[in-house]
Amino acid sequence: MRDKFAIIVGSGFDGFVGAENGVQPSTPFGEPSSPIRDLTIGDDVLRVLSRHGDDHAIPPHLINYRANLVALKNLDVGAVIALNTVGVISAVRKPGELAVPDQIIDYTWGREHSIQGTADSGVLHVDFTEPFTRALRDRLLSAAAAAGIDCHDGGVCAVMQGPRLETAAEIDRLERDGADFIGMTGMPEASIALELGLDYACLALVVNNAAGRGQKSIHEDVQTSTLSARKQAIDLLQQFFAHGDNSNQ
Repeated sequence: MRDKFAIIVGSGFDGFVGAENGVQPSTPFGEPSSPIRDLTIGDDVLRVLSRHGDDHAIPPHLINYRANLVALKNLDVGAVIALNTVGVISAVRKPGELAVPDQIIDYTWGREHSIQGTADSGVLHVDFTEPFTRALRDRLLSAAAAAGIDCHDGGVCAVMQGPRLETAAEIDRLERDGADFIGMTGMPEASIALELGLDYACLALVVNNAAGRGQKSIHEDVQTSTLSARKQAIDLLQQFFAHGDNSNQ
């Protein structure tokens, strides 16, 4: 059996798949955030997991990232496309647009950040130089181009602890650190995926200007920009799975 693709959906994707026919597998780290469901796009059957749970009740710092990814791995998943809503810090994007980042700066703390530490896990120092799988990033960008979608190639995503939003001074600091985008769920999801040998890439939905960078309040920005970014993301994914062999080989 070929490895399957999975999509991990975040904010803005409530109701992305139906509420039935999901499986809730157990893992050594507990249960995943939601049942894992099948979604058919073209000739492909994908696994879909809701990162914050079906009722969007799990805040970023309490998500069981280890269980989510181990459960997907145990269901024959070999590649994960993570949908993350982000704010934009630099001028590379505007709210309502898409990006495929290529780097991460991790500012989170206190999260269970590794599958290592169990009796049989051993010690593995994963090379995190490139936190996202380059080939999978390239395929997402090619799908965007084929669908006529303006999708930014690259950028640094700062991953914050949450669940509160940031101060304007914190955003200034992140820009000095080199961050273009800001989110709360990219880590430790990306590094755990690497530990598990999964291909992993982020499709970032830019839904707001970061604190102190826009003319609207952040919540107003999110409300007016999410629909546009979501529609483009769905169109991109439909193009991604429309043609060719999507096996993860």
